[in-house]
Amino acid sequence: MTRPGKIVCVGRNYVDHAKELGNDVPKEPLIFLKPPSSIVASGQPIVLPHVSKQVEFEGEIGVILGTTLRKASEDEARAAIRGIAAVNDVTARDLQRSDSQWTRAKGFDSFCAVGPEAPAPEELDRLTVITRVNGTQRQVGSASDMVFSIPMLLAWISRIMTLEPGDLVPTGTPAGVGTLAPGDVVEVEIPGVSIVRNPVESES
Repeated sequence: MTRPGKIVCVGRNYVDHAKELGNDVPKEPLIFLKPPSSIVASGQPIVLPHVSKQVEFEGEIGVILGTTLRKASEDEARAAIRGIAAVNDVTARDLQRSDSQWTRAKGFDSFCAVGPEAPAPEELDRLTVITRVNGTQRQVGSASDMVFSIPMLLAWISRIMTLEPGDLVPTGTPAGVGTLAPGDVVEVEIPGVSIVRNPVESES
C-alpha cells in the first residue's frame, strides 16, 4: 500500500484480549500511533530486534480513510472509509511493559505488516480477522465483538485529530496473541477481503 500519513491504532478493543494481558477494558478508546516507517507489505520480513526478547503478533482489521474526517458523526465516519486491509500490529511486549508509553514497542521497522486493500463491505460487523503462525490458527475475532465499533472509533479519533485520505486505523486485536521466532511465517487474514503473510527473521 501507499505509505499513510499516519497510523492511528486502537488498544484493548476486544474484552478477551484485554483480559489475557491482565488489563481492564478502557472506558474510552485507547489510541496510540505507529510510525509510517514501520510498514511492510505481504512477503517482506518482520525483523525481530535484538533489544527485545518477546516480539508478538497482533492480527487486526485495518481501516483506510478515503476522505478527510474532522469532528465527524458515526454516519460520516462510515462514509469516509475507502477500504479494509489485514494488519499485523507487531509488538515488542517486553518493551511495552517496561516503557511508560508504547512508541518503542510498536514502532520498529517492519512492525506494521499490511495486506492489500479491498473495498469495505456494507456490513462492517461481519468482518472477521484470523491469525495463523506456521499454518496453525492462533487468533480469530469478529468486528461484532469489538468494544467500540469501527464507525464509533473513527468518529472519536476525528474529534482529536483530523483523519486524512490514506490514513490507516488498525482497530484492535482479539485474544490469542503470542511470540514470534526466527523462521516463523505469520499471516493475518480477513476472509474474502485481505491477507498479509510475512516470514520472520532476526535482526542481522
